[in-house]
Amino acid sequence: MRWAASFIVIFLCVISTPSISWSDNFSDRQLNSGIRNSDAYSYLLIEEAHKDRANAISLLKKAQEYSPDLPVVYFELSKAVFSLSGEGILNSLDYIIQGIDAYSRNFWWSFTLTGSLVMSVIISFAAAFALIVFVRLFADITLVAHDIEESRSRGLSLGVIMVLSVASPLLFLGGMLLLLGLYMKKYDRFTVYLFLVVLVLYPIFLKMATTYMKTSSSGVFKAIVKVKEGKDGDYAISALKDSVDYVPLYSYALALKRKGRYDEAIAVYKKLLATRPDAGVYVNLGNCYVGLYNFDERQRSVLQHAVHAYTSAVNMKPMASAYYNLSQVSREMLDFAGGEQYFKSALAVDRVAVSEYRTIAGRNVNRFVIDEPLPSSEIWNFVYKRFYIASSGGLASFLSLVISLAAIILIILFYLRDSIWHQHAVRCRKCGTILCSKCEKRLMWGEMCPQCFGSLVKLDELDVKERVSWLLGIYEQQQKRRETMKALSFTLPGLSYVYAGRILPGFLMLWPFLFFLVLVITLMTLPDSALTSHGFFKWAALCCSALLYLAFYYITQKRIAKGWL
Repeated sequence: MRWAASFIVIFLCVISTPSISWSDNFSDRQLNSGIRNSDAYSYLLIEEAHKDRANAISLLKKAQEYSPDLPVVYFELSKAVFSLSGEGILNSLDYIIQGIDAYSRNFWWSFTLTGSLVMSVIISFAAAFALIVFVRLFADITLVAHDIEESRSRGLSLGVIMVLSVASPLLFLGGMLLLLGLYMKKYDRFTVYLFLVVLVLYPIFLKMATTYMKTSSSGVFKAIVKVKEGKDGDYAISALKDSVDYVPLYSYALALKRKGRYDEAIAVYKKLLATRPDAGVYVNLGNCYVGLYNFDERQRSVLQHAVHAYTSAVNMKPMASAYYNLSQVSREMLDFAGGEQYFKSALAVDRVAVSEYRTIAGRNVNRFVIDEPLPSSEIWNFVYKRFYIASSGGLASFLSLVISLAAIILIILFYLRDSIWHQHAVRCRKCGTILCSKCEKRLMWGEMCPQCFGSLVKLDELDVKERVSWLLGIYEQQQKRRETMKALSFTLPGLSYVYAGRILPGFLMLWPFLFFLVLVITLMTLPDSALTSHGFFKWAALCCSALLYLAFYYITQKRIAKGWL
């Protein structure tokens, strides 16, 4: 019975101990393993904060401690501390700024956000011009038909466009813009040139999109990023063990070091130094020697190798981590004066970084000295060489070059449009009557046909009944046009301007709106969860698209009411 009573007492003590103590032990274990960001555990704390609103702030701050580089933690804190008071608003904004700043430290989320932004720019650009062609085709189809009837060469040009559409939908858009651009005003033709120039650069944009999709699904890339962000290295060790490139080997060696496999890591680092000496490699090599020491007095002589590695690092490039590690090792070797001097040098290089080093300091190899992860620039360079350049060649690259060359030809043809197609149909601004030089009917002053000019300007050329009848027809035509523009203003911003023949202003309204709308959809293709860091940007993009829609709708309605469209 006595052992049973003892067990009950121990059990009650355990369950009465706050859960935070277990959390602290968990945090220490993770830091001792070289894991700086424990995203999975932070996500669990965020879920718990959603359920327990009373303790949400404390739970989220603990999540921030476990994953200081996870943006979603800061965005969740901004919602938790928000209130209508001045202090609540400022605290919320401060956490939003910290969340955005966390993207600079979290390569995976910054990479996926950059990819989403690029994809949204490309898709929204193409979608905007597809809508412009669709709207203008309905508005100008009668002009095109009239010109084809008057000249067979126009019919031939339309046939060429249909052939281009077989090669690529983008070339079809370019060909249609070339045809419709004949009926645009001078400054609106800039949009045609803009699309065709972008089409010339199509191979670059295609490779960018392909690179993003290939990279984001690459196991090697994910392993490199996991090591950089201080996450569990088991996956990285298995994924990178057969690598031969500099960046994967660097990450592989760092993962080995964090797992305590110091001899293997030293061999890899020496191999890297033989090919390309680097200050960061020297820092991590010195850390491996500290790992071999492991606070064992019998291995103290190994620290001399660590000092030599750190000294080589600072001789190449003054780094806060190298000076800090020198200060730690110097004190371990009882050289307190030297340790103090090195510590001051570390503060002079980067005081903020040294402060972060001290927050995780401990008598463990992964906390006693600081690792130097790969710079983001190295990873971007690796992505460029491994995926962007490697994507060159093949049928897709050949077709993209064909599209680029075809776009150059279309630019030349559009530039020479006045000498090739110097005569084309026009439409009366008032009544919509189609005129052309072959019909021996030309527009008069104010882009009006002779009948409208006689009814509105030269009042003595028509009798009263004929003039009134013509004016009623003009009114009905204009009323129908305004109703169509009002209906289009409800759909997408800028379409009313496009329908009215003001292509450039319409494009400048349509493209930004579509960009934010497509960005929302692109971000939603990632895991649709409140735990997704991009959730903040998804809602921000949605708010921006809503504000643009309301602003452009108001402007369009005002201009329609005043007859400015």
